[in-house]
Amino acid sequence: MIHNLDAPWMHREDIAALNAALGEGQARFVGGAVRDTLLGQPVKDIDMATLLRPEEVIARLDAAAIRNVPTGIDHGTVTAVLPGGPVEITTLRHDVSTDGRRATVAFASDWQEDAARRDFTINALYADPATGEIFDYFGGRADLDKRCVRFIGDARQRIREDHLRILRYFRFQARFGTGPVDAEAESACSELAASLKGLSRERVGMETMNLLGLPDPAPTVQRMADLGVLAVILPEADPQALAALIAHEKAQGVAPDPLRRLAALLPANVPLAEQVAARFRLSGAQKKRLATAAAREDQPGDPRALAYRLGTDGALDRLLLAGADIAPLEDWTIPTFPLKGGQIVARGVGAGPEVARILHRVKDRWIAEGFPDESRIAELLDAELAGPAA
Repeated sequence: MIHNLDAPWMHREDIAALNAALGEGQARFVGGAVRDTLLGQPVKDIDMATLLRPEEVIARLDAAAIRNVPTGIDHGTVTAVLPGGPVEITTLRHDVSTDGRRATVAFASDWQEDAARRDFTINALYADPATGEIFDYFGGRADLDKRCVRFIGDARQRIREDHLRILRYFRFQARFGTGPVDAEAESACSELAASLKGLSRERVGMETMNLLGLPDPAPTVQRMADLGVLAVILPEADPQALAALIAHEKAQGVAPDPLRRLAALLPANVPLAEQVAARFRLSGAQKKRLATAAAREDQPGDPRALAYRLGTDGALDRLLLAGADIAPLEDWTIPTFPLKGGQIVARGVGAGPEVARILHRVKDRWIAEGFPDESRIAELLDAELAGPAA
């Protein structure tokens, strides 16, 4: 077992300057950066916990000319803006009261007390920035070795503190949980699933999309359904359809796309897709794409024609949801229809609705013939202008 953490990101000049500014023994790396380093995975975000009060953190960073932002000052968080990326520095805390959505916290001076308020054992790992010594107060390293996602202490209490932890549990399970499932965690998530109704739709939507963006969340989503959790946040969902989509994605080398996977979970019903988009507080563009996917048919038709009419993302969604081949779209650029209304007017057609109708008919034939060159478009226009006999 590794006793001291060591990784290239720990030796960055800006990290060294930050550690020097905070002072020896005053701060430790915590959470995902420690966990992912131990797993040999890339580290995206660096967080630190500190004995210093936030005003002292700010004073020390200012003195070292390190730009900082009080991003969550009420909860003790100051963000150091470093050349290599931001680092969140949070004063040790313990919860005073919680209502399942937000917590009132008090600053603390005990590392284990800070660890005890975190969600999972694998997220409560600390490392000394100078020596790399790892501090593990709740068996997180053993759980990491077993790939077991386990709440710290009483699972039900952790969930009552923040109901979103139910969805976080399943996201972490999908990402890390290849080992034995923690029965207490699943029981608590199932028992308290209804508490998710008290959360903001945006938070639920964001956490759900984060889950769906993982490499293969299908088994976890099925487990959420079995435990009654999925019915609370997405009662319309069909986990088997998600599994089928992911199989098609893998077979054709397509990267995970959470919006497409959400579409797979939903039936082919445009009004329903729009309702879910509103429920999850998706953007206008996301809502439109989800609705486009919901307008799908069993046979999506010619891939390139589909891409021309719907755009590449819309076409890929339709094709993959139908289990169709996407190879025709590889290295293919959607062409621009070169015929303009003015060219039709120049041929003697009076400006007005008839120009638009001719333009539309020529375009339809151009698409049906596989996007031929301009000489063929001229022939198609000639045929339209010649009338039905042509």
